[in-house]
Amino acid sequence: MVVINQDKNYKDLGGGVQRKVLAYSDNIMNVELLFEKGAKGEMHAHPHEQIGYVIAGTLIFHEEGQPDRELHTGDSYIVAPNVKHGIDCVSEVKLLDIFTPMREDFI
Repeated sequence: MVVINQDKNYKDLGGGVQRKVLAYSDNIMNVELLFEKGAKGEMHAHPHEQIGYVIAGTLIFHEEGQPDRELHTGDSYIVAPNVKHGIDCVSEVKLLDIFTPMREDFI
């Protein structure tokens, strides 16, 4: 399967956050996210393992039990299932998040 990014639309989640589901199967999903400067990804947890890649921008990454980290373009993060995490955007931010299994709540 091939997915053309420009054929997909962003969903406005409010608070300066937009999400675009790119491709997925039952086992894996990739999602592009846009955050305005000052936007937040509120602390939350989910049963999915997550790997993220900072396509552009600077953010503060929060993970339960870990010190906050400033991440920049090109940095990555991994979140284990059921671990609370969130972000504060220092600048406009573009992320690629990959989940396993796929996030049914995003469809």
